Amino acid sequence: MQIYQVKSDKLHGTNFSEVCKKAFELYRVIKKKSKRRSYVRSAYFNKEKIFLELFWQHLHEKLNHRDKVRRVRFFPCAIELVQHTKFDPESKENVDRKSEILHRFAGKTKNGEIFFVQIKEDKKSGQKWFMSVFPID
Repeated sequence: MQIYQVKSDKLHGTNFSEVCKKAFELYRVIKKKSKRRSYVRSAYFNKEKIFLELFWQHLHEKLNHRDKVRRVRFFPCAIELVQHTKFDPESKENVDRKSEILHRFAGKTKNGEIFFVQIKEDKKSGQKWFMSVFPID
């Protein structure tokens, strides 16, 4: 799997509210560009829309507070990766739901930290959802 080098850096902060505020500001800028659901266009999927709401729902389901902070810090890097990468992801069918395909892209920050972005694709509708971002420890 090829790793895409992003230009943006991860967010800095000491607690969840501080980091989440910065990430949500970026999300609001993206959200203002569309009237309905917020999305970014992906270079890999031929400029198709990747919807973003599922990420925030998935994030709030997490119980571990430290894990939430760890994931939100990489939000700007993940958005840049989704928008610009043309490298093939690691794709596999979802074990729980056969009607979904999970795509996992690898990225690297300016500081050399490796992270993964996971996108869920619905086979029937073809819609793609940005699910999560997580670093490799």
